[in-house]
Amino acid sequence: MRLLAALIPLTLATALTTPVFAAGSMQITGHGEVVAAPDTAYVTSGVTSQGTTAKEALDANNADMAKLIETLKAAGIDAVDIQTSGFSVSPNYVYTDARDANGYQLPPKIVGYTVSNGVTVHVRDLASLGAVLDQAVTVGANTISGVTFAVEDPADLYNQARKLAFADALAKGELYAEAAGVELGALALISEQTGYNAPPQPYMFKAEAASMDRSVVPVEVGQLTFSIDVNVNWDLEPTR
Repeated sequence: MRLLAALIPLTLATALTTPVFAAGSMQITGHGEVVAAPDTAYVTSGVTSQGTTAKEALDANNADMAKLIETLKAAGIDAVDIQTSGFSVSPNYVYTDARDANGYQLPPKIVGYTVSNGVTVHVRDLASLGAVLDQAVTVGANTISGVTFAVEDPADLYNQARKLAFADALAKGELYAEAAGVELGALALISEQTGYNAPPQPYMFKAEAASMDRSVVPVEVGQLTFSIDVNVNWDLEPTR
């Protein structure tokens, strides 16, 4: 009993001098984004041809594609920036409501063939994009399925977004820590997610606009948004 009585004051004294705060951590997500005008574009175009036979359609398509590729190269597009992105040969059918002696509907008949050949073109000089589109259509390109804008080297843009994302996470972390009566301690973890999108925000050419021939296909390059989301974990410490 005497031993137990002697331990009780020591236990109470230890409890009174031990901080109430228990070790913990905080995870915060920060967002950063940078908007920039694109400096390059990818165009998917091609030729669709028809003929009564597959060979006839193919020959016509080959002739028009040869003109298209030659025109693209003459417009300053390097051969390495022209890549075949699709080729197909398909029959053209005519359907009928006629039926045979047993009442079954007659099968469709092949009346010709369609040949489609497409190329994806990397246009590095955006000031020439309108002219490239115009010339492509002029020499026989009858299919243009899309124009995609990009930044050739977005590394610096993503680095700027990373700094903004971490600053956002740090500001939030300090705010929560102050509200909770604690302080941010050691940095435990950083992880990121990369994002890219192109919202429809008009962006006019500046210096390039004066030299562009406005009689060709008008082009608005818009803006691209490069974003980073970062998850940051801190250990928490009691307020000093």
